[in-house]
Amino acid sequence: MTQQSSALTLAVVGHTNVGKTSLLRTLTRDVGFGAISHRPSTTRHVEGARLSVDGESLIELYDTPGFEDAIALYEYIEQLPQTERRLDGPEQVQRFLETSEAAQRFEQEAKVLRQLLQSDAGFYVIDAREPVLAKYRDELAILAMCGKPLLPVLNFVNDPEQREAAWRDVLARLGLHAIVRFDSVAPPADGEQRLYENLSLVLDSQRPRLQRLIEHNLAQVQVRRKAGHRLIAELLIDVAATRRSVHPELLDEAIKELHNDVRKREQQCVEALLKLYAFRKGDAEAQDLPLTEGRWGEDLFNPATMKQLGVKLGGGMAAGAATGAGIDLFTGGLSLGAATLVGAAIGGFTQTFRNYGDRIKGKWRGERELTVNDATLRLLAIRQQRLLTALELRGHAAQERIQMDTPLEQHWRQGELAPQLTTARAYPAWSSLNGRKPKLDHERTSEIEHLAASLAKQDAES
Repeated sequence: MTQQSSALTLAVVGHTNVGKTSLLRTLTRDVGFGAISHRPSTTRHVEGARLSVDGESLIELYDTPGFEDAIALYEYIEQLPQTERRLDGPEQVQRFLETSEAAQRFEQEAKVLRQLLQSDAGFYVIDAREPVLAKYRDELAILAMCGKPLLPVLNFVNDPEQREAAWRDVLARLGLHAIVRFDSVAPPADGEQRLYENLSLVLDSQRPRLQRLIEHNLAQVQVRRKAGHRLIAELLIDVAATRRSVHPELLDEAIKELHNDVRKREQQCVEALLKLYAFRKGDAEAQDLPLTEGRWGEDLFNPATMKQLGVKLGGGMAAGAATGAGIDLFTGGLSLGAATLVGAAIGGFTQTFRNYGDRIKGKWRGERELTVNDATLRLLAIRQQRLLTALELRGHAAQERIQMDTPLEQHWRQGELAPQLTTARAYPAWSSLNGRKPKLDHERTSEIEHLAASLAKQDAES
């Protein structure tokens, strides 16, 4: 058995195409690990990965090829000539590995058995949709010969065709009672925790090491979630603070330009969230994210998109409210504030004029102020929070998008717009979309932090 000072070595074994590599990608958070395909025998070689905490390697995981013909292999091992004394399981396996068949007919199975013999324990991954056939019973019998603890991992248990009860029954008959449900399509939020907790039942001496990994993973979940809410809050403040003065004759072109700028800013947030959760830009295609090729399939400024997500089209803020009355018009997802100057020069151009001088001058020239309206901000919030939720629940075998309708979304559809966004509208210097670097002052940072905390609270309550 591996000493406590050395990394715990685990072999991930099972039939071909049951999700072994998908499990490894999820545990390592490495989308580039191994190769995943619906074709059988995708993994042809043993490949390893290391899980570390504070620079210390705690676990080494080894992906192995899938069993292809366990029935024939079991028969072959059974018919090998008898020796003077009865061999135990590991000796029988070792004798098989020394035969020519181990390098030819049963080459893939030999790689699996060699790795399990060298490991402290193994994860036996099961496609719970499959009936319990003779080939799986023989796989388990052969793996048991290695004399290493095995922890069965039931995959695809959320599928309507799953046969979890049958698998639990046969595993119990074989003395395997510590079983983990870990669906690679939609892994449970506490899936990793349960995996390592159950592993500690069969490897009691490794409990401190596994508990340390559990605590580290739980802490990282909170770190990623907090960082995700911060990225969303920065996006919303950035867009809410956008304000551009434009002459009516140039209005159509200005709207188009702002549409493109807001789309690009949203895509920056999408890519930042994908990177935060260790996914690549293109990993969203045909997976469980509400994206296609790392981008939203539905355009942000399409009224049908707002209708689909339950966001009502309505007027936005009254541009220039501090200096007078405003008229709100909705056009293409934007608020066009055509305010009438009322008493702008009261008090001889006092502090109000100094703060809003450029805006007042623009109105004297007949310009309109272009801002992003409430409905678009609501849609941005919903889309990014959908993405964050999907990333947290993301597995590596999903083929359909997650459909979500959470209380958090209802808040953004129907509740009051976050006060931090209302505040941001009065500070165009806070936005990176106004042609200059945003003013990174304490008040802007404070509003972002308060909005991120509000998003986190809504998330927890939902």
